[in-house]
Amino acid sequence: MEMLTRPVSGCITIIIAAFTLLVANGAQAERFELGASADEADAVIGCLYPMTGRSATYGRDSIVGIQIALDDLVAETKAGLTPPKLRVIADDPRSKASYAVRLAQDFVAKDNARFFCGIVSSGVAHAVSDLARQEKIIMVGTDHASSRLSIEAGHDYYFRVTNDSWTSMAAGARYLRDLQKETGWKRLAFVGPDYDYGHVSWTDLQLALDGLGVEYETVSALWPKLYEPDYSIYINALQSAKPDVVVTALWGGDFIAFIKQASTTRFFETTRLANFDTGANYDVMMALGDQPYPGLILSARHHNNWPETGRNKRFVAQFHDLTGRYPTYAAEGAYTGVIAIARAIEKAGDADDDRALIKALEGLQLALPEDPPGFASYIDPDTHQIVQAQAVGTVVHNEDFPPSKLMVGNWAIYDAEDLKPSKEMVKRRRDAVAGGSEAVPPPTP
Repeated sequence: MEMLTRPVSGCITIIIAAFTLLVANGAQAERFELGASADEADAVIGCLYPMTGRSATYGRDSIVGIQIALDDLVAETKAGLTPPKLRVIADDPRSKASYAVRLAQDFVAKDNARFFCGIVSSGVAHAVSDLARQEKIIMVGTDHASSRLSIEAGHDYYFRVTNDSWTSMAAGARYLRDLQKETGWKRLAFVGPDYDYGHVSWTDLQLALDGLGVEYETVSALWPKLYEPDYSIYINALQSAKPDVVVTALWGGDFIAFIKQASTTRFFETTRLANFDTGANYDVMMALGDQPYPGLILSARHHNNWPETGRNKRFVAQFHDLTGRYPTYAAEGAYTGVIAIARAIEKAGDADDDRALIKALEGLQLALPEDPPGFASYIDPDTHQIVQAQAVGTVVHNEDFPPSKLMVGNWAIYDAEDLKPSKEMVKRRRDAVAGGSEAVPPPTP
């Protein structure tokens, strides 16, 4: 079932209806095609997003975010501007690196793709990033977060336009530093998925805490597999370790399952649970029902209720108008990826000039829905990682985004420049790889 749509808002309803039916029936969702036709397109973008399984929400919302970006570009054309005409193809990598590489190769060979975008799993992203370097195809990551992709494994053709694990953990470390001043917490535990993203998130947090001079004792670090159905042994182990704070890098359905299972124990009576990268996602807010479990500290890569700017309100309203529901952060990430590619083509003046496109992306400023007043996100020329502010908070009652009855509030806002990795740390991590080490260097005592 192949679908070709034009960047017109009404068309997305057909896509979402078909996609919802596929997910409900447990079927393998086939690829989606959006935007300009093959003959009309100035450039083709091949995107990889999950369409089925526990993380299907990320793919579903990313498709809508892409459509909103295409609609915005069409609106610019109608206003007399000349943005590029983009054709976007999205397919499901099934969380498998080898299959993702095969799909990406087909994007290039069969669809003449000039760009890759998307990818939720950092493990899958590493494989596609290697292909992008080999084939000289610019890859714009919109969801995966391991900081290794932009630091140790960074290269000319890889860019990322959503927060990475370093950014989120740098914000989290600042929150924990300030919390320690209030509560005196000392005992810290970590639980994360047993693959690149989880392990790098833990190392990033330790590096950030040590850089701020925070004194703490690590009492446990646990590594359940991705999509683990039963977290009881991990929850019991954490309770036995008696941490004051547990930080987690579990995401999506895994994080929701962990919370639900922990709520059947005394876990939330004895410790605080923090998720600084994905925890405030809208799907989590819905899953919590009307239960703001005590001690939750959450953030995400985009919030529907922060910042309260016209640009963010417009994006959330556009998404709701198209779908009848509110977005997860994946939508804004995918939106940003398409807009970044469009602006790079405009700036370079040619969709086929690799070097001009890379130069255009390096330092590119983007005014995005998640940007607070007075700040515009930009892509760091050295790491090719987007630089953004981050808001961390706690769960409060808020029924402005139904059916969720809860949202994050009581915000602590962290300046984008403060969350950038230092040049010294980036050099140290890259030098470690050049010297033969594949691991992120451990925190300096």
